[in-house]
Amino acid sequence: MPGIPPGVPSREALKNGPLTERVASAFDEFGPLATAFPGFEVRPGQLRLAVEVARAFEHGGTLIAEAGTGTGKTLAYLLPAALSGRRVLVSTGTRNLQDQIFYKDLPALADALGIPVRAAYMKGRTNYLCLHRFERLAEAEAGLAPDEREWLQRIGEWAAETHTGDRAEIEDLPDDTPLWSELTANAEQCLGRECPRYNDCFVTRMRDTAADASVVVVNHHLLCADASVRQGGFGEVIPDCDLAVIDEAHQLEDVVTQYFGVAVGTHRVDEFARDASQALGVLPRESGLLATTLAHTIQDVHEQCRRLLDNARIELRSQESGDRMRLTPAATDRLSDAGNAARESLDRLTHQLHGQAELPEELTSIVARAQALRDDLTILLAADDPAFVHFVETRGRSVTLRAAPIEVSRIIRSHIIGDRASTVLTSATLAVEGAFDYAKSRLGLEDAATLLLPSEFDFRTQAVMFLPSEMPDPRSPEFNSAAAWQIGEILDRTSGRAFVLFTSYAAMRDVHARLATRVSWPLFVQGTAPRSSLLRDFRATPNAVLLATSSFWQGVDVVGDALSCVIIDRLPFASPADPLVAARIAAIERRGGQAFHEYQVPLATLTLLQGLGRLIRSRSDRGVLAVLDPRLRRMSYGRRFLGSFPPAPITDDLDAVARFFVVD
Repeated sequence: MPGIPPGVPSREALKNGPLTERVASAFDEFGPLATAFPGFEVRPGQLRLAVEVARAFEHGGTLIAEAGTGTGKTLAYLLPAALSGRRVLVSTGTRNLQDQIFYKDLPALADALGIPVRAAYMKGRTNYLCLHRFERLAEAEAGLAPDEREWLQRIGEWAAETHTGDRAEIEDLPDDTPLWSELTANAEQCLGRECPRYNDCFVTRMRDTAADASVVVVNHHLLCADASVRQGGFGEVIPDCDLAVIDEAHQLEDVVTQYFGVAVGTHRVDEFARDASQALGVLPRESGLLATTLAHTIQDVHEQCRRLLDNARIELRSQESGDRMRLTPAATDRLSDAGNAARESLDRLTHQLHGQAELPEELTSIVARAQALRDDLTILLAADDPAFVHFVETRGRSVTLRAAPIEVSRIIRSHIIGDRASTVLTSATLAVEGAFDYAKSRLGLEDAATLLLPSEFDFRTQAVMFLPSEMPDPRSPEFNSAAAWQIGEILDRTSGRAFVLFTSYAAMRDVHARLATRVSWPLFVQGTAPRSSLLRDFRATPNAVLLATSSFWQGVDVVGDALSCVIIDRLPFASPADPLVAARIAAIERRGGQAFHEYQVPLATLTLLQGLGRLIRSRSDRGVLAVLDPRLRRMSYGRRFLGSFPPAPITDDLDAVARFFVVD
């Protein structure tokens, strides 16, 4: 072919031959990637990862791969996915990465390769308008507040034009508007094939599009939610995929724990009572007596379930356990009267509905939801189940009873990995001290192949690690004061431009109060504005400083001089007072393990590396990584953290921090 140097494969050649060879050839100096992407250069780690993903796709099995920052792992797994000729599921930990893959990376890759890549973007059900519920609410429009009627009209105009029904298309729709919860349907609320708008349903369309796609892009929440309902028949939306890539796999254990547990809280109870009351509107007029009886029973269900939750809140407060408390068998005994009353009211409701010859589909759905709610309450009030940890938690005005699986490795192996031919799990943080023992154990993938690729960035010249030589014990009352002083000194030398990440809100607020009168740099504090607004304002404000907690430790990218320093106050050990953490520690110790070394230190190490990873996001980034916790130097386990850190020079000299920013 004219214009192609000898030995360089044409685009047509990329369609034939072993996948590993086709993937490797795409990275050739004169190959399609170099031709299509200006400034493209072959990164050894990226090429290695792409070939190993292709090998896994060809030969089967599971691969766990850590690809350090700068590897370009997204392209490395999308290339074999696009060339495989089989349907590939790609799951991400963040919506931002999901957007990037679907709207940017896959179209660019398809153009570069000269092949069609049919992709589907799948979100959770509650992102999509339910046409049936919209029509029901429109019929009752007169009962809405004026602003809700205005929004309903705008949504109706949009619904007539949209092809996806995705609420993200309505840019100014508030995230927390209660109206949307009445216009969408989760798996419990969905009527499935009995819905009169099933053929027009946006979720149905999404499923059909995905069934025809070669790359299906989801996030971990949808992946796990879908896996948890697959035994239920209609609930699943993700099509079967022979191959899968799970990016940001360090988040997987937490998300699986969330979706394979059981929860009954204020929102679920209120939503059930509201939907059940509205469903009575489909009864014929001659059913007036029945409707009245059912309305009283639904009200009783609501009152009894709320009484149970109120009693759980009282139980938590009596123990002075903060916003989360483990439920012991003794505690659930004290909740048993309220729990029995709630279950009896649900039994009465299902009996009354089952007594009818024919039920409209809305009320059939209510029967199933009432039975599921009753079953979940039974699990939640059986605190002696050794497979689950039971606890109560509060958040603002809401209270929730939860039962979470203590071990999820078997769940991941059987429900997330399942019987797929091949699954690749990747992240920038999966290995501890260069080994995958922790990740393989927690994910239940002891037989998986592993691949460790260091960062492509030169931390020896791009970063310096500041560890102060003198700091009080992080559990002492003096620590926050000393931390505030150190932070102020560092910020003076970096001219702000920093993330200051904390392990608790209390520490963040205390240090902020001390810094507010100490530094002149603009301070932004988590909780004062939505996360997206804080990041936008941070990027737009010269010399800004952002003080934040756990939600900013990962999934946040600020490239360039706007972020030149990341400061972390304490080693992020998960609190042993947390019921789930305590249960996992106890489970490890029961089988003769050492929970601190096997679980707590590795988990804290990976969390810390995620926080530090916010700093260097490109080859031109430079900056300071600072950890103020003295246990890194004083405790023997500190060496394990240090052994996992990027290879940046370490100093305890603040003047060295200042000199780092002096450009020769």
